[in-house]
Amino acid sequence: MHPRRPDGFDGLGYRSGARDEQGFGGAFPARSFSSASDLSHWVTTPPDIPGSRNLHWGEKSPPYGVPPPSTPLEGPAEEPFPRGGGGSVPGQSSEQLNRFAGFGIGLASLFTENVLAHPCIVLRRQCQVNYHARLYHLTPFTVINIMYSFNKTQGPRALWKGMGSTFIVQGVTLGAEGIISEFTPLPREISHKWNPKQIGEHLLLKSLTYIVAMPFYSASLIETVQSEIIRDNTGILECIKEGIGRVIGLGVPHSKRLLPLLSLIFPTVLHGVLHYIISSVIQKIVLLILKRKTYNSHLAESTSPVQSMLDAYFPELIANFAASLCSDVILYPLETVLHRLHIQGTRTIIDNTDLGYEVLPINTQYEGMRDCINTIKQEEGMLGFYKGFGAVVIQYTLHAAVLQITKIIYSTLLQNSV
Repeated sequence: MHPRRPDGFDGLGYRSGARDEQGFGGAFPARSFSSASDLSHWVTTPPDIPGSRNLHWGEKSPPYGVPPPSTPLEGPAEEPFPRGGGGSVPGQSSEQLNRFAGFGIGLASLFTENVLAHPCIVLRRQCQVNYHARLYHLTPFTVINIMYSFNKTQGPRALWKGMGSTFIVQGVTLGAEGIISEFTPLPREISHKWNPKQIGEHLLLKSLTYIVAMPFYSASLIETVQSEIIRDNTGILECIKEGIGRVIGLGVPHSKRLLPLLSLIFPTVLHGVLHYIISSVIQKIVLLILKRKTYNSHLAESTSPVQSMLDAYFPELIANFAASLCSDVILYPLETVLHRLHIQGTRTIIDNTDLGYEVLPINTQYEGMRDCINTIKQEEGMLGFYKGFGAVVIQYTLHAAVLQITKIIYSTLLQNSV
């Protein structure tokens, strides 16, 4: 753990039960065999497959040409051969495909947010904490160029560093929220009949969760921005060790400019709560608009089963996408300030985002949030708050492309199954 940030380097070099049998018995027409005797004694013996028309042990197929005994049916008569093919019930087949597609769509969205977009997160954070940089990387074109340079000089690991720690932070956040909500009356979710007190308690729960996860978030930030050139192979639990060490004051030695955790509580909670509020509001608005649009289209004309299944999944994904995009764009300046405060005094060395090679020390001396805002405004201008914004453009462009490709694949699978 010590070789990651040298001791003498003070900044100068350095997330089958019982099935319904009605309508099955006798509805399956017998096959054509060479003799009637073979036909009368033919008995099926395969296991009972849910949704199939196989007979049970000891049951016989009705003789050819003899109508089956009439049995009262509660539901409508069933077709001899379902249109789904393969001897399966169309409802069950479509339901299984629907569940599989829903799982696949969610997995693709999760992969895009946490794996495919991680290089953009790495470069975005390095640009945010690099107060030396002359290039702000406000457009995706310069970001792609600098990513190529990092990959060429340091290898692919330079773009995916710290990815395990981001999952640890998400796990700590979810675990802390669940534990706090279990041992306190603070609600984890807001009911439809909400009131100001319930919202305040819910936001208090979120605030306490961000406070618990704050030291681990700071350790994860260091892992994602620190240069791969001086970085040793660290274990996946290094984030937890450094987070605990940050709390108790042990572990890797830090500079005297390191801000205490008490000074980081306000900006961390402010950013987290605002991000949650903006995301929730945007998500509800977009979801309401999409559902109303879908409802109006259903009233105007009959929609196909494919479109109906698409409407069951994609509105929520689009709403989550729009919510994350709007909250990240709106709070980007505050995120820049937050990351600079967290990284100060940690003796972290980052890559030179102007050249694509060499390293730079983080040697800031901000006294707090207000001083950080005023210093960035005076020395780097208003655009200094948006350093690395081109990485956000690439990140959400990739996310939108994956959602569109997933939708096309899902539509094709549904059309082939209908």
